[in-house]
Amino acid sequence: MIRRQYLRQLHELTGRNVIIYYSGWLEKQNYIAQGMLGYEINDGDKTGFMSTIHQLDRGLGLDLILHTPGGDIAACESLVDYLRTMFNGDIRVIVPQLALSCGTMIALAAKSVVMGKHSSLGPIDPQISGVPAHGIIEEFNQAKVEIATNPASIAVWQPIIAKYNPTLVGEAAKAIKWSVDMVNDWLQTGMFEGKPDKADRSKRILDELGDHALTLSHGRHISLKKARDLGIEVVALEDDPDLQDLVLAIHHACTQTLTETPAFKIVENHLGVAVISVVGNVR
Repeated sequence: MIRRQYLRQLHELTGRNVIIYYSGWLEKQNYIAQGMLGYEINDGDKTGFMSTIHQLDRGLGLDLILHTPGGDIAACESLVDYLRTMFNGDIRVIVPQLALSCGTMIALAAKSVVMGKHSSLGPIDPQISGVPAHGIIEEFNQAKVEIATNPASIAVWQPIIAKYNPTLVGEAAKAIKWSVDMVNDWLQTGMFEGKPDKADRSKRILDELGDHALTLSHGRHISLKKARDLGIEVVALEDDPDLQDLVLAIHHACTQTLTETPAFKIVENHLGVAVISVVGNVR
């Protein structure tokens, strides 16, 4: 009740549709360790968004409050395409705490991103079974160079390369191209649409967030200041105290729900329509 009250108040403040997408990966670590799936962005999320978008006045645009560790790139692409179609691209992403990996991709598909001093985005370099695609290619290329230079090193590299299936390096290259091309298109048709330097601005972001060699870790956190330095259209949450109060109230209400109940994912709008995934069920 409290969570929905704050969602209604945020809608009344902004005049825009509000949908929250909250994953409980931080609160449900014990379940994740036991193999619980579904906390990440996946194709099942489309049902939640279809339910929460139904009967909304889409002409009001969408404020998407996003808290997620990321997930499947194909599901991310499908979800962004759906949301952009439903709201004619008028999407603002609000990040109260973390929107990582594919969550950052979704944020970059919006017109702007609202972040606080405590908010973080993350690198968008693709992962294959939890391993950076860039890292796979880098390691394979390093092995080729060292073996060509010093054939005796094959004894060191053989057990490392043996863990790769025959198509892994090719799949890694394709995943990198897919993610870069996709986000580049979203940036140039959304956040930077109509700007004469949109190609350069997009390239700068992709060069930084899409290259594992620069970010060093897929789990690296990108602050509001860093996001602005990269050229991302960022609005500081602290610039609007009323907005800040409501966004943080929603955030704490969501984390309380995820901590004290079996819920591990919430998709909910300001009208109180929700699809909530719980351990062992969906409500």
